[in-house]
Amino acid sequence: MLYDVSHRTSFHYAQPVRFQRCNLRLEPVRWSGQELEGYELTVTPRAALTVMRPGGYPVNMVRMLLEQATTELVIESRFRMAVDRDVPEIRTDDASLGDVAAAVRASGDLSSTGPANYLFASPLIALEAEIAAWAAAELDPRRGAVEAGLALATRIHDEFLYDGAATVADTRPIEAFRGRHGVCQDFAQVMIAALRAHGLPAAYVSGYLRTIPPEGQPRLVGADATHAWVMLWCGPARGWIGFDPTNACLMAGDHIVTAVGRDYADVSPIDGIFMGQDQQSVDVAVDVEPVEA
Repeated sequence: MLYDVSHRTSFHYAQPVRFQRCNLRLEPVRWSGQELEGYELTVTPRAALTVMRPGGYPVNMVRMLLEQATTELVIESRFRMAVDRDVPEIRTDDASLGDVAAAVRASGDLSSTGPANYLFASPLIALEAEIAAWAAAELDPRRGAVEAGLALATRIHDEFLYDGAATVADTRPIEAFRGRHGVCQDFAQVMIAALRAHGLPAAYVSGYLRTIPPEGQPRLVGADATHAWVMLWCGPARGWIGFDPTNACLMAGDHIVTAVGRDYADVSPIDGIFMGQDQQSVDVAVDVEPVEA
């Protein structure tokens, strides 16, 4: 599949803001099964942009600095992405979860995609005994890693209610878990908490998902949104495989990876500070458009 993706974020301020500094994580990283064919970032009013050095995780970050008074800031990312990724198969020779846990403990890979980097608690994801106990049935150490990952994602999909008003960006996984509700960010972080609590390396993925409108209805431009899902390291032979608990599926041709980190804080598309009064509003419009061959 070939996609044109646009991500437009507009900040509106009640009073002029004289200083703004933001971290922008909008340019997709290199990842297996996808190839970036063009990328453009525009900021209005014009701001100073500095490309940051690669960090400890697969994230492309640009530092934005704006030092002129304005009542509106618009940040827009546009790119074309070719995605050629089949749905991963569950194989009889997949490493068991017990073998995966042993392999990650023996791994000496300290690169940004090294599994040991995603094994422990992170700033937004604590290792909760309550979540670990709930997930134990799906995460039997004798079970194949891919089968188990899909089973856990499916259970979250089946038992949790998608509710955009139930949580906010800094809602802790245990709160979403106890309420059995939330959005894709919450479902991904609950799944990661469960996997890590069982000694399994799990990463948080920020990206985009192709949405298909109901039959007979047109695709709504700008109605898409950023998406979040989970990567589970399934052993040396299979490596990282994506699982989407919001949709009870594996990552394939409809998913576009933008950034990979320990939790939402590592991959947030935009964060930062401004100096001014706190009356502001934010509008986000995301469009994932399949391109005709």
